[in-house]
Amino acid sequence: MKARITVTLKSGVLDPQGKAIEGALSGLGFSGAHNVRQGKVIEMKLDETDEAAARAKLEDMCKKLLANPVMENYSIELTA
Repeated sequence: MKARITVTLKSGVLDPQGKAIEGALSGLGFSGAHNVRQGKVIEMKLDETDEAAARAKLEDMCKKLLANPVMENYSIELTA
């Protein structure tokens, strides 16, 4: 089973990388890009065949290592 975890900062949390990207885009002549937020995508394969067990394992991974639940949101996508 394949998994994709998308981690983003919660709204209200300052995003200096997003601001830097927004400034760089403006400097390159790309106008109209506002409120840029930067995140990360983590992809992996799991040996699990049961979707519920895979999701539970991924939730545990996110809470313990992949995301900081105080500052970040995450979403999990599973595919066969």
